[in-house]
Amino acid sequence: MAALKSDNGAFIEKFVLRPPPTASTELNGFTFAIKDIFDIEGYVTGFGHPDWAKTHSPAVSTAPVVSALLNAGATSIGKTVLDELAYSLNGENIHYGTPVNPCAPDRIPGGSSSGSAVAVAAKLVDFSLGTDTGGSVRAPAAFCGIYGIRPSHGLISTSGVRDNSQSFDSVGWFARDPVVLNKVGRVLLQLPNVEPVQPTHIIIPDDCFKFLSIPSDRVTWVLLKSIEKLFGGKIVRHMNLGDYIKDKVPSSKHFMGECDDQLEYNVPSLMALSTSMRLLQRYEFRINHEEWLTSVKPHLGPGISDRVQQVLKTTSENIDICHMIKNETRAALTDLLEEFGILALPTVPGPPYKLQTDAVTLENFRARSFSLLSIAGNAGFCQVSIPLGTYDNLPVSVSLVAKHGADSFLLNLVEQLHGSLKEQIEIAQGMSF
Repeated sequence: MAALKSDNGAFIEKFVLRPPPTASTELNGFTFAIKDIFDIEGYVTGFGHPDWAKTHSPAVSTAPVVSALLNAGATSIGKTVLDELAYSLNGENIHYGTPVNPCAPDRIPGGSSSGSAVAVAAKLVDFSLGTDTGGSVRAPAAFCGIYGIRPSHGLISTSGVRDNSQSFDSVGWFARDPVVLNKVGRVLLQLPNVEPVQPTHIIIPDDCFKFLSIPSDRVTWVLLKSIEKLFGGKIVRHMNLGDYIKDKVPSSKHFMGECDDQLEYNVPSLMALSTSMRLLQRYEFRINHEEWLTSVKPHLGPGISDRVQQVLKTTSENIDICHMIKNETRAALTDLLEEFGILALPTVPGPPYKLQTDAVTLENFRARSFSLLSIAGNAGFCQVSIPLGTYDNLPVSVSLVAKHGADSFLLNLVEQLHGSLKEQIEIAQGMSF
């Protein structure tokens, strides 16, 4: 095995951006890394591909989200590697190398915000910026054993950020500590400090936890014991989310016939949400980048090359149905969660796969992942991936989802749960599931 780079291969370019003299102190002393999808004045935004970097000029201004962090007192130490054109969940980049997952060096780090997740997991920075379209913060957070948030869609400016798919693109961030995660959120979401609010109900969709390739009890036991200790067990509700979506999101029936029968387990209505999200993402990606793709003809890695070929064939057929599904999903989940309800989900179906796993296995995993990731994605809801220790020496996670605009409530809850979760994780590590 080649010698490991001191930065785990997380960075594509190192430089220091210091806070201005007029900076406030909310994030004073914190360091952060920036996914190379955000504009930094004077630097070329590489978008994960050398041909993109060659065909674009240096940015003339800095993305507002980066400026907000600098103005809050944080210091950036550089830009991080991402998947080519931010279009993968794996984190493998044939041009710049694959950042090494500190939790499992022989496994994928998850993408597309791979370098940003690794920089935090390897303790190179206190927090980092990523973007999440289909799961590009949530998945690498889960794979690298750290916290990661996809905030409510549209609440944080994506100005100065390369577009993937505007219907889903969100600025997200990673941290090892929920306190830091919350502090960054206060800055980026411009939130006041408020007292935590107790959740009215926490929903456990049993059908979603059947996606897990590890014993589901290893995840639900830790979460339920922590909830019970803090809030009592009466706020927990179990349900079948697939049936609820089938009933409350009628437009999803349009895609139910396209479910993949080859999957070892699937929920047709959730697969329909995934199909819709991926179709709309492909369509918007084509609108955004078709001209560059067809004129430059960049050399792409195996996975991204196949997806780009699909992108270039995508038409506007059924796109109106995709938007209907988004609207119906948001309405259905808003009714389900109300003001202070929480939906608990597996972030992804299991631990990260080994590097250079065959394409068929990876695509199967992607399909099952998107059944979970597309729930908050279609609704535009906020979601935090929470590390729950390890199982068979590989990272375990769970996600909590709250309604659109409930980011402050969710961040406070995640911070509030931290101590109790830590206790239960230690107990779970010694149990057999």
